[in-house]
Amino acid sequence: MRTFHALFSVSDKSGLPDFARRIAKAGGQILSTGGTAKLLRDSGLAVKDVSEVTGFPEMMDGRVKTMHPRITGGVLARRQNPKDLESAAKHDIPLIDLVVVNLYPFEQTVAAGAPLAEVLENIDIGGPTLIRSAAKNYHDVAVVTSPGQYDLVASEIEAHGHATLATRERLAADAFAHTARYDAIINQYFRSKVLDEDFPRYLSLSYEKAQDLRYGENSHQRAAFYKGKPTGEPSVVNARQIHGKELSYNNIVDADTAIEAVKEFARPSCVIIKHATPSGIASADSPLGAYQAAYACDTYSPFGGVIALNREVDRATAEEMGKLFLELIIAPSFGAEALAVLQAKKNLRLLEVPGLATHGHYGGLMIKSVVGGLVVQDRDILEPDVAKWKVVSRVQPTEAQMRDMLFAFKAVRHIRSNSVCFVKDERTVAIGGGQTARVDATRIAVLKGGTALRGSVMASDAFFPFRDGVDEAAEAGVAAIVHPGGSIRDAEVIQAADEHGIAMVFTGQRSFRH
Repeated sequence: MRTFHALFSVSDKSGLPDFARRIAKAGGQILSTGGTAKLLRDSGLAVKDVSEVTGFPEMMDGRVKTMHPRITGGVLARRQNPKDLESAAKHDIPLIDLVVVNLYPFEQTVAAGAPLAEVLENIDIGGPTLIRSAAKNYHDVAVVTSPGQYDLVASEIEAHGHATLATRERLAADAFAHTARYDAIINQYFRSKVLDEDFPRYLSLSYEKAQDLRYGENSHQRAAFYKGKPTGEPSVVNARQIHGKELSYNNIVDADTAIEAVKEFARPSCVIIKHATPSGIASADSPLGAYQAAYACDTYSPFGGVIALNREVDRATAEEMGKLFLELIIAPSFGAEALAVLQAKKNLRLLEVPGLATHGHYGGLMIKSVVGGLVVQDRDILEPDVAKWKVVSRVQPTEAQMRDMLFAFKAVRHIRSNSVCFVKDERTVAIGGGQTARVDATRIAVLKGGTALRGSVMASDAFFPFRDGVDEAAEAGVAAIVHPGGSIRDAEVIQAADEHGIAMVFTGQRSFRH
C-alpha cells in the first residue's frame, strides 16, 4: 500500500498541531514548508520539507517554494488515469492525497493600514494554485482551507483511510469559494486604492455569510445575511445582538434604515421605522425627550416597529419604550437598569451598535439587485452646504426656521419617495412618503399632522412640479418650505409661496430614496 501524503502550508495555524497529529497517527506522511513545518516539528511531529521533494530550497524570501511539478503534479495526478500515474512514476512524483492550505492574511494586512509594499507581499501565489489544483482533482484529493473543517476530515480519514467522496466534493466547492473571495478582495483593493476606480468594467464582490435567516421578506422566500469587508462605520453589520429573537430579513432592512437615519444628527436623537421608512424623527436634550417627540409624530404606526437612538438607553427611556410593542431597539449601549426593563420582554430584540453616538457617515457604494444584474451608485451622504442654499421668496426665513430646514432636509432623504416631512423644533410633526404624486404625499402628511403643522417647516425630497403641494401646505399653516428647486414651474411655485407669505429656500440637492 502506497504512502498517504498530506501537504500542510497554512497562514492561520489555529488547531493545526492536533489535526496534523491525527493525520500522522492515521498513517499520513506530512510534507510542509517554512513556519508551518517549524510549528509541526516543535509539536513533536515528523515532517518532510517540500524542498526535499522538489530538490530546490525555498527562495526569494519564501516567494518560491511549492510551485514545482513534483508538488503540483502530485496534487493533479488522476489516480484512474494510467498516463498520469506513469508520468508520476517516471519523474518520481509523490501522489499527494490531502492538501491543507489557507492563504496569506491579505485582508487583515490591508485593514491594518499596511503600506503597499507589505500588502504586495501578502498576496499569496502558491497557495491558491495548490487549493485550486486539489479542488479540481477532488475525486482523488481532499482540500482543507479552514480550521473548521479539521475535525470532519480527520474523523473520516481515521475511519476510512480517506475523506469520503461527498466530503471531498463539498471541500472542493468551499475551496473554490475561498480563492474566489481572496481574489475579489485583492481586486477591490487595487481598484479603490491603486486605480481609484469605483465602477470598473468587471465588478468583483466579496461577502461572507453571517447567518441564515428563517425566511425572507415573506415566509415562502429563503434568505441569508452577508457581511462585506469591515469599514469601522457604525452599521447593522457590526451590531451586537444582546437580547431577543433572531433577527429576521425585515428586521435587518429596517435596522439599516434606522441606523443610517439617526447618524444624520449630532444631538440626542431618535428614529422610529416601520416598513423601511420613518414614522417619526426627533432631536432633543435627552434620549427620552427625543423618543417622546419622535413617537408623538405618529402614535399608531410605531406598533411593531424599530427604534434607533444615538445615545445610551437609560431606565426612563426604556420604561417609556416598553409601553409599546416593538420588534427591535437599537442604541450604542444600554444602561444596566434599562436592560433590566427591556429584557423582561423575551421576544424584543436589542442591538448595540458601537460608535452610533458619533455623528456622520463614511463613503462607499450602494448596490441593488435587478433580475439578472445590479445597479451601483455612491451612497447619498453628501452633507448639505447651507451657505449655498438660496432664499427665493420675499419672506426671509428666521434663524429657527433655517435650523429646522436643515433638520428636515436630513430627515426627508430617509423617507421613501415621493416624500415630504414637516418639522417643528427639530422634530417631525408629520411625514408623507412613498407616493406617486408629491401632492398626495403632502395630503397624507397634512391629514396625519393636523393642527400640529401650524408654524412648521416643510421639506420635499425633490422639486414641486406644480404649485398644488405648496397650496396644500399653506392651508395646513406651514411657515417655510425647503426643497431642491429646478422645476420648469419654479416661478409658479415661488409665486405660490409669496402669495401665502411662506419663506422658501432652494437647496439644489435632490434626495430621492427609491
